[in-house]
Amino acid sequence: MTDKLTPLAKALAERSDLRATPLTAFRQARQWWLEGRRLNLSALAEELGVSRATLMRWVGNKELLLGEILWSLYKAEFDRAKTRADETPDLTGLDYLAQIYHDINEALIDAKPLRQFLSDDPKFGLQVLTANVSGLQERLVGVWEALIVQQLKKGTIRPQLPAGELAYYIVRIGQGALYSDIICGREPALEPADTAFRLLFSELR
Repeated sequence: MTDKLTPLAKALAERSDLRATPLTAFRQARQWWLEGRRLNLSALAEELGVSRATLMRWVGNKELLLGEILWSLYKAEFDRAKTRADETPDLTGLDYLAQIYHDINEALIDAKPLRQFLSDDPKFGLQVLTANVSGLQERLVGVWEALIVQQLKKGTIRPQLPAGELAYYIVRIGQGALYSDIICGREPALEPADTAFRLLFSELR
């Protein structure tokens, strides 16, 4: 009888879907974060039915796990903004880049889970978002550098700074705009960031 079981029947019998994996740990942690819950690795391990040591082996540490969560959300916004820009006729060069930049920041400035994350523990939140402890900063700079290089190869922009430096500064400017209330008590605003973005791309004479 066992030999006649279909692959589906075998999978259901083994209940392999109930075994936690690094991906299920990520998905559960991401859902908690989106719900505004504090990410506690001991509680997450208990929920998954694994030891804390196993979870730590999977995710590295709390900062790296949060980095993966934040990167997945940023990349989704980045891809949506880029798709909209790609589908806009005659949008090229600096205007193309500036539109993507604005759309991403506009989505993030109103993101309730992000505001909750910063409100719960401002110092730790900023460390994860802007320092190198989570791996997020490097990824943000990398994705923008690649986009800038793309436009450079097309010859649509002629900035005075190298692509890597431009990417670093525009990411920092965006962070300053988005988290200014936490950093220095100023109301977050996109317009100054949009202006600074364009100024950084001033062309060679």
